[in-house]
Amino acid sequence: MGGDSLQRKGLSMDWTDLTTTLFMAVYTFSLVMVSLYGLHRYVLVYLYYRHRNKVPTPAGQFAEMPRVTIQLPMYNERFVARRIVEKTCEIDYPRDRLQIQVLDDSTDDTCRIAQHAVQDAKARGFDIEYIHRTDRTGYKAGALANGLRTATGEFVTIFDADFIPDPRILKRSIHYFTDPKVCVVQTRWDHLNREDSLLTRTQAIFLDGHFAIEHVARNRSDRFMSFNGTAGTWRIAAIRDAGGWQHDTLTEDLDLSYRAQLRGWKFIFLPNLTAPAELPPEMNAFKAQQFRWTKGGAQTALKLLPKVLLSRAPLKVKAEAFFHLTCFTMHLYMLILVVLMFPAMWLRTVPLEDGFWRSVFDMSVFTLATLSASVFYIASQIELFRDWRQAFKFLPMLMALGVGLCVSNAKAVFEAILGRQSEFVRTPKYGGRDAKEALATVAPRPRKRKRNWLPYIEFAFGIYMGFCAVCSMLQPKLAVTTGFLVIFAFGFFYVSIMSFHAQRASEEGREPVVPSATVKSRT
Repeated sequence: MGGDSLQRKGLSMDWTDLTTTLFMAVYTFSLVMVSLYGLHRYVLVYLYYRHRNKVPTPAGQFAEMPRVTIQLPMYNERFVARRIVEKTCEIDYPRDRLQIQVLDDSTDDTCRIAQHAVQDAKARGFDIEYIHRTDRTGYKAGALANGLRTATGEFVTIFDADFIPDPRILKRSIHYFTDPKVCVVQTRWDHLNREDSLLTRTQAIFLDGHFAIEHVARNRSDRFMSFNGTAGTWRIAAIRDAGGWQHDTLTEDLDLSYRAQLRGWKFIFLPNLTAPAELPPEMNAFKAQQFRWTKGGAQTALKLLPKVLLSRAPLKVKAEAFFHLTCFTMHLYMLILVVLMFPAMWLRTVPLEDGFWRSVFDMSVFTLATLSASVFYIASQIELFRDWRQAFKFLPMLMALGVGLCVSNAKAVFEAILGRQSEFVRTPKYGGRDAKEALATVAPRPRKRKRNWLPYIEFAFGIYMGFCAVCSMLQPKLAVTTGFLVIFAFGFFYVSIMSFHAQRASEEGREPVVPSATVKSRT
């Protein structure tokens, strides 16, 4: 009997040891991967400062300006539809060399607004056509591909409906296409509502890092970069050579970018030529945008990363493409770290021989990763603004918002891995107006709303992180982690509460009505 008891106790201890070992392996692997992608940010900053002075210059000048088609894709953009048409007509380019296409998939009174704007532009002598689809096959990619059927330009410039193009944008960018290998000229996004709220200010810094550091680092060090879906110009021959716009991912721009570069085409990025646009003003719109970008990025990685790694591209291109296309995995690793946070804290308090060094390792590696984000985003602010020191106060918010989004974005990754298709959800634009105020200007249309459980899960994670923060304050060995845990808790609470607020504002507002009049396919 005694022997059996000892044997069972031994098996129990073996099982406990195995579980602990497995748990620590998953936790440590996730921590190391988060830190690895953090180190990659240092690489991007290094590449930026090493290559930033390699400013691209046009190979020549066109003797006669080439014909350009400007495409304006839109879907239910009633608040900005007229503005984008009018601003496009202000672009300084020979009118006889310019075609404008309004690609409208709308189901609301955007159709009427856009048609009137097109008719007004036609009356002023512009070559402009209105194309309306009742079948949204392919979503934005489908609309762009459909427009190319009647495009008369050698090049195509794309602007989303919330952008306000610089009147000089074509004259300052078109001559880069005198190099026959250049297929894209991408300009930098600026932000119309940067200062509106804490959310928009934080989003702006996120995007500043992407454009000011990432794009310059990749492009000028001869690595693959991405077209951002808008505020840029394509050589139409390159689009066709790369296989055209495809809609099997939610990021058709990233997909086409990599396919074109695998075919040997070159990209040009012009950070000093900007196109301002509207940032999502409320949390659910921002989350929907991030969800689409994350899921689309994962879909593109699954589709194209093997081709990139097996291509004849240089090793440096493959390495950067790997980090670029797999950065979505950060959301999974962050979610794992959050879920396993309390067990990891408990194990650190157990009097093991390596307990102290384990805590030092964990915090050193994690601090390395988070510090890299600070370096990365501060570098972008230094390059763009004289008052860049103001960005320091937003660093905790950058971390908080990044962590707070990990549940929604991890869901996006899982859907991509499982091959689950979803609709291209547009980011609402309100033309600079408050969302509730804007929606109140249109007629109501009752509709059933599917309950969104993500904010409840995010709120629960906020409570969990708050509990972990309290525990860390009570345990001297863990006190160093308290600051991070407080930021994590705030991030989850902020994202969830702002999501609830946005949902309530939407429910109290009104929804646009589908026009009863029949819309002609072309004007």
